Amino acid sequence: MRKVLSCCLLMLGLLSADAMAATPPDPATAPRSQAVSPPASYFDNTGRDDILAGGVRMIPIHTPSGDFRVWTKRVGNNPTLKVLLLHGGPGATHEYFEAFDSWFPGAGIEYYYYDQLGSAYSDQPGDMAPLLSVARYVDEVEQVRQALRLDRDDFCLLGHSWGGILAIEYALKYQQHLKCLVISNMMSSIPAYNRYAHDVLMPAMDQAQLKQILALEAARQYDDPRYEALLQPFYEEHVLRMPGERWPEPALRSFAHTNKAVYVPMQGPSEMGASGILADWDRTADLHAITVPTLVVGAGHDTMDPGFMEKMSKLLPGGRYLYCPNGGHMALYDDQATYMAGVIDFLHDVDAAASPTQPGTPAQ
Repeated sequence: MRKVLSCCLLMLGLLSADAMAATPPDPATAPRSQAVSPPASYFDNTGRDDILAGGVRMIPIHTPSGDFRVWTKRVGNNPTLKVLLLHGGPGATHEYFEAFDSWFPGAGIEYYYYDQLGSAYSDQPGDMAPLLSVARYVDEVEQVRQALRLDRDDFCLLGHSWGGILAIEYALKYQQHLKCLVISNMMSSIPAYNRYAHDVLMPAMDQAQLKQILALEAARQYDDPRYEALLQPFYEEHVLRMPGERWPEPALRSFAHTNKAVYVPMQGPSEMGASGILADWDRTADLHAITVPTLVVGAGHDTMDPGFMEKMSKLLPGGRYLYCPNGGHMALYDDQATYMAGVIDFLHDVDAAASPTQPGTPAQ
């Protein structure tokens, strides 16, 4: 397992024992974020062309380097609320998003898993270098949107970590197709992220261990077992806040499938800041141009500065902030109840505001 932890992701717990043991909510009185039985229409596949494959579609993608295919999978049916999930990394997989299976169906949310080009379930070109640009990934997301027939009446985009960068960039170019946006555990500035890592996170580390980590990075010895072992305490403190042996299986599976040919050139060797292609990326000054309803998610122990992410929400005209006090970079696991409740409430609020009638209100 140590071998996969250093590829954690520019992104990448569990419910508390009390929450897991709680009595199932009464649909008549439960908050909307709590799972209750979805309506029968949620399971209606009428007219769908993905039934045979259980919701899976391989979508053709056109790139300057040729044509490839990316993997997607639909769960559920909701004509007004469809969420496309953008995983982190770069180069990770959709798999760590499987936590949503415990929450979104009960909330009646239709959602789509998606492995970006180069990730495990999608095509992995032999030469990824010409394909590693933010602009090309944005174009890929737009091609996926078109293939899935999503648009402003139903289309919500949720990006986590690197997926948050992709979500911001997509919104700046294509927000006419968006109903709403969720930027999860991602700052709008990589230079600010690096300053936070160097000024706040690194000084709090064991300095002898930090010195060894930096020496191994300078020597580019990223596969040295010592490097991975030295990073593990940092990951358990700031990425997924539980002992590594308790990390949920979907997260470990995603870590194991991370494509280093994508991750290292774009992010760098670890989660202690970014040193790759993304090192100078900064869209903070452009956030005001994103006018669709947007939720920014931050966490108290994240690799990303939660205060900065709260400020982002105030720069967005339709911004809202969700703070997960006990969470790390993977707050969808280590502060799961707070994270899921906040995301689901936001999605339902956007859907209700766009609907001519409130849920449960008969049409006149």
